[in-house]
Amino acid sequence: MKYKTYILSALLLGFGALFLQSCDDPSATKAIANATDYNQYLTTQDLPSQRTIDEELAFWNERLGSDSTEIIAMNKLAGIYTRRFGMTGNASDLYAAEELLKRTLNTSVRNKEGYLHSLARNYISQHRFKEARKLLDSAATYPDGKRATQLMMFDVNMELGNYEEAYENLQAVKNTNNFDYLIRLSKWSDHKGDLDAAIRYMEQAKQLAESSDDRGLKIWTYTNIADYYGHAGRLEDSYTHYLKALQLQPDNAYAKKGITWLVYSSEKNTTEAHRILDSVMDYHRVPDYYLLKSEMAAFDGKSEEAEAFEKSFLEAVQAGNYGAMYNTYLIESYLEEQPGKALQLAQQEVSNRATPETYQLLAMAELQNGNKEKALQIIESHVAGKTEEPMALYYSAKVYKANGLPEKWKPLQEELLEASYELGPVMTEEIKKM
Repeated sequence: MKYKTYILSALLLGFGALFLQSCDDPSATKAIANATDYNQYLTTQDLPSQRTIDEELAFWNERLGSDSTEIIAMNKLAGIYTRRFGMTGNASDLYAAEELLKRTLNTSVRNKEGYLHSLARNYISQHRFKEARKLLDSAATYPDGKRATQLMMFDVNMELGNYEEAYENLQAVKNTNNFDYLIRLSKWSDHKGDLDAAIRYMEQAKQLAESSDDRGLKIWTYTNIADYYGHAGRLEDSYTHYLKALQLQPDNAYAKKGITWLVYSSEKNTTEAHRILDSVMDYHRVPDYYLLKSEMAAFDGKSEEAEAFEKSFLEAVQAGNYGAMYNTYLIESYLEEQPGKALQLAQQEVSNRATPETYQLLAMAELQNGNKEKALQIIESHVAGKTEEPMALYYSAKVYKANGLPEKWKPLQEELLEASYELGPVMTEEIKKM
């Protein structure tokens, strides 16, 4: 059985009935989170964002069909459905937005590049990266919006593993006083393994967001810099910024999920972590939360409950019609009990986006299918030296060990143990036992 968490890009591997420290363990890290700080945000009654979205949908649906406002209404509705997808995780909203954007693009005679950008963003959310790239290629033929096109090209090329092109996109829009540039420079720095630089650039972006007093930019920046702080072991800073986001948007699921991970991974308090996550799942119903609950159940030694949560994840993915959005999670779930299925899906994912992160899944799938030499070839050709992502290092270590290369896997083991917060207590125990 395999599990995968969604926090800080950490993927979690099988642990069966493994029992680790309980939340009462005196060796657990001193508590950083305080329930009195966030309890007020855990209510799910009359969520303000949902109420606003419902009102806006009603308003613009009434105007849909009027010749004078048809394009405006379709574009507005597409944006509202996209926002609702971000809040609820319901993929049907994303598809509704896609259809409206297609109609807008086909109907409009002006601002084509803007509608191409919007549809490309939609495809990125659906993990349809190659199709998004084609739309941006079309957008690049229009004289207006070239800077926005370059910025989005960077995003897509990073997802496709076209790193040299992504860097060229970034250089084409270089401006250290621009928020959109800084957040992408931060992402690039993190990709290159320079976490200090990634944090520095994100802090500069935070200053710009705060000086502009743009609520949306501040929320986005606070949650993303909180992730970086967590990755750097600055847990109090991470927690503070999740709270900052909640102060601006009480129903921000991402911030609550971040606090859930902190309470679980750092403080080993699964009871409180479940309570926080349950409050999120009341309205933001995405399948991967079941994997986090599965991991926490396994941490508590509740193997049957862990199995049940993973089953709920698989059922939710199937019922939700998510397309390729959960492929990497599914590969993780299939690795142990359905390795052939995992391999087939991993091959599809590499075809969709050939990154070190997808290749490491393919390598692990090959290993699980008994092809250890092929797995080693994939790691050495497409993963080693190309990413610092912890799970890529872990899978590399597994492949090296299977091929009898202790001089390669043991240094990775030591490096992984330094990322215990990001990987979580269950994964950390697995690494110790390698």
